[in-house]
Amino acid sequence: MSQQGERNSGRHGQGDDWWGQLYDDSTDDTGPTPAPDTLDDRFASASGTVSAGPERADEQAPVAEQVPERAPVPGQVTGRAPVPEQVAGRAPVPEQRMVPPPPPPPPPPPAPARPVDPPPPARPVGAPRAPWEPPAHAPGRPQSFPPGPPPPGHRPPPPPPAAAPDLRAPDADAPAPDAGPGEDAVVAEEPEARPEPPVVPYVGDGPPTYDAEPTALPAADPDTLDDLVADTVLDGARYGTSTLRAVSVRGDSARYRGEPRRDCLLTARFGTGPGALILVAMATGARAAPGAHRAAAEACDWIGRAVGRSHARLAEDIRAAHRGDLKSGLHRLTDRSLGRLRASAAEQGLEPEEYTASLRCLLLPADPGCRTRVFFGVGGGGLFRLRDGEWQDIEPQVSEASGAPVVGYGSPKPETPDGDRLTMDLGITTPPSPYEPAPEQPRDPFRFRASVARPGDTLLLCTAGLAEPLRGEPELSGHLTRRWEGSGPPGLAAFLADTQVRVKGYADDRTAAAVWEA
Repeated sequence: MSQQGERNSGRHGQGDDWWGQLYDDSTDDTGPTPAPDTLDDRFASASGTVSAGPERADEQAPVAEQVPERAPVPGQVTGRAPVPEQVAGRAPVPEQRMVPPPPPPPPPPPAPARPVDPPPPARPVGAPRAPWEPPAHAPGRPQSFPPGPPPPGHRPPPPPPAAAPDLRAPDADAPAPDAGPGEDAVVAEEPEARPEPPVVPYVGDGPPTYDAEPTALPAADPDTLDDLVADTVLDGARYGTSTLRAVSVRGDSARYRGEPRRDCLLTARFGTGPGALILVAMATGARAAPGAHRAAAEACDWIGRAVGRSHARLAEDIRAAHRGDLKSGLHRLTDRSLGRLRASAAEQGLEPEEYTASLRCLLLPADPGCRTRVFFGVGGGGLFRLRDGEWQDIEPQVSEASGAPVVGYGSPKPETPDGDRLTMDLGITTPPSPYEPAPEQPRDPFRFRASVARPGDTLLLCTAGLAEPLRGEPELSGHLTRRWEGSGPPGLAAFLADTQVRVKGYADDRTAAAVWEA
C-alpha cells in the first residue's frame, strides 16, 4: 500500500487509488446510512477490518453493523478498502461499519467475600444440554473457533489489564476452610465474654437518706478561690505488675449541706525507670472543723515532699527488704509532717485537735521484679486484701504498731530495789509541778506494714468513710468481690461507680486506692 499523497502506477495502482480519493471533498457520499458515516468512522472501519483476523471476525459482529454490499456505480468511489482476505485470495467479507461502543458502565460496588464456586464438570461430547446451560452461540458467551494461521502482518491484541488487588481487605477469593461449595464462609465466633455483675446504687436494708448526686456547692470566697475543693478526684496508673486506681468522693451529707470535701488524695511518681517510686497519700481533716480540708491538704503536701526527697533511698530499702530501716525512716517522715501541721495550727491560733488530720500512705515500687507493698500512716481507716475470693482485714493493730513504752505513757512505776514505793498513795491529789510542762494528749500510734503481693491479689487502702461500711455491711464487701474478683482492674469510671455504692447510715467522704496484681 502506498503512503498518503503518493500515487502508485503498479498493478495495484487502480486499487490503491481509493486512499487518495478518501480525503477528496469533491466526491459525493454514497447516501445516508443508519450508522454514523464520517471520515473518522471510515478510518476506524478500515483499520479494524485490517487488524481483525478470521478468528476475531465473529467476535466483532456484536459491535459492528452488517451493511449489505452495494453494486459499484461507474465513476463513483465507493469508499471501501480491500481487506487482507481479498488480497490473499480468500472469500470476501461483508462490509462492516463500526458503531461507537457505548460508554463503559460504572464499576459495581465491591461484593462481599464469597468462596469461589468450582467450575461445572465438562459435558461429554454429544450429550444433551442441560436446561440451565447456555448454548454455545449465546450472545453472552463468546464463541470459540479452531485456531488457524494468522494473516500476514497480524499483531495479536494486548491482553486486557488485570485489576489491581485490593490491599485493604483480605483475599476474598480464598474459600473459608469450613465452607463447602456454594456456601458462604463461616465466620468463627469469639468466645462469649464473662458478663460483669451490675452496678447497684446502694446495699443494705433500704436506700440512704440523702440523694445520690451532689445537691449544694460549698460557699466560695472571691479572694481565696484556690481554697475550693472539687467534689470528686479520680486517678490511675500502671507500673510493673501492678495497676493502680484511686478516687476521693465527697460524702452524701457534705453534698447535701454544701460542705467541702474533708478528704484529700495525692498520687505522685518520683524518679524514672525501675528505680521510680509511686506514692499514694490520703488524709482526712477533723470533723466539724472549719479548716479541715486545708489541714488534710497540708498533710498530703508535706508527706509528699518528705518522701520525694528520700525516694531513692526508700526504693532501695524496699527492694532490699530492709523492714527495720523502712519503719524507722517512715516514722520520722510522718512525725515531721504532722509536726508541721501542729505548728501551722499554732500560727493560726487554733488548738492542735482543731487543725489535724489522719494520714495513710502506700508506697509502690515501679520495678516489675519487686512485689513488696509498704503501708504506713497515723489515724483511722482500713487496709484490706482480696485474695482467693475473700477479703482479709490486714490493718496493723495498735499493739503491733506501738514500740517500746514511753515514760509517762504505759511505763512501769518507779520503785526502790527493795520494792518500796517512792511515794505513798494517801489519796491526796498532787498538784502539777510548776517546773514541768503539762503532759500532751496521747497521739495516734504509727502504723506500718510491709507485705509481699501475690499474682491475682487486690490491695485496698481507704479512709474511715469506706472502711467502716466495709466492716459493718457484709453485702458491700460481697458486691465488691463479685465486681473485682477474676475480672482484672476496672476502668476509672467503673472503679468510681464501685466505690460509690452507698450504705444507709454511712455518709462520710470516701477515699480509696486499690492495686491489682497481674
